[in-house]
Amino acid sequence: MVIAGFVLIISLLAFGWVSYHKVAHPKWKVPLGPFPPDWRKILEEHVHFYNSLDESEKQRFEYKVQEFLLNCRITGIQTEVEQSDKLLVASSAIIPIFGFDSWRYHNIREVLIYPATFNKNYDFEGSERNILGMVGNQSMEGIMILSKEALRLGFSNESDKQNTAIHEFVHLIDKSDGEIDGLPKLLMDRQYAIPWINLVNKEIERIYEGKSDINPYGATNKAEFFSVISEYFFERPKLLEEKHPELYSLLEKIFHQDLAERKPARKASGIGRNEPCVCNSGEKFKHCCGSVHYSKKQSFSKK
Repeated sequence: MVIAGFVLIISLLAFGWVSYHKVAHPKWKVPLGPFPPDWRKILEEHVHFYNSLDESEKQRFEYKVQEFLLNCRITGIQTEVEQSDKLLVASSAIIPIFGFDSWRYHNIREVLIYPATFNKNYDFEGSERNILGMVGNQSMEGIMILSKEALRLGFSNESDKQNTAIHEFVHLIDKSDGEIDGLPKLLMDRQYAIPWINLVNKEIERIYEGKSDINPYGATNKAEFFSVISEYFFERPKLLEEKHPELYSLLEKIFHQDLAERKPARKASGIGRNEPCVCNSGEKFKHCCGSVHYSKKQSFSKK
């Protein structure tokens, strides 16, 4: 059987990506036709953020989703990518930058969808497969890899403060100023930088002391903290505002979004650890897609 890493290398060579060190987009494409009604139904069924928008905001969200899909390929590696998967990827890209009308992702051209978690060699079979998503560097510049399981789980479980695809797109936003360091200079006004660093250092200490409800992976470094707390901000804004008002206030200013004031059209749902897994494997959630979360062995970006 051909391993995932070999498939990835062949794909890179076939499209000539290995020779690229910067992402060179062709002429930027914009939507010319209306948003397909069947796409809207998928957003309504799966994207909690979309349902919290008013009608004019929904139209803008749809336009941005359509625009993203026109300018970024989404390809399955040994797995079928459904239209719903493409829309979840696009939604993950748009949610963090929805407060910025003119934002365009010029540092990504392809999202590769893997059927499951993978390891550092890009294998999605075998041992040590604890990577849910990755933003590429160097020879993989302009490429993101996402586990299909993690992508779907991020939108099916809205109460766990985690969304892998949003996490990775926040890394991509962070990287847009040249480096992934937890200080997205294109988003963060200068006067917020020092208060932000102070808050991050304080909260990382609380994580190490076991006094924080923030995902422990956020204590890895400032870049991971930014992505982890952004997941929390977009998944459970009201809870974040309640438990971490200073962090919420700064994130509200950074992303230009006041999520705690939104009134979602449907209640967030959670998945119990002993419930059937969302991928229809027949196993319990804690032993299948949820195993990474419950074992707390999460890896997201390779720097």
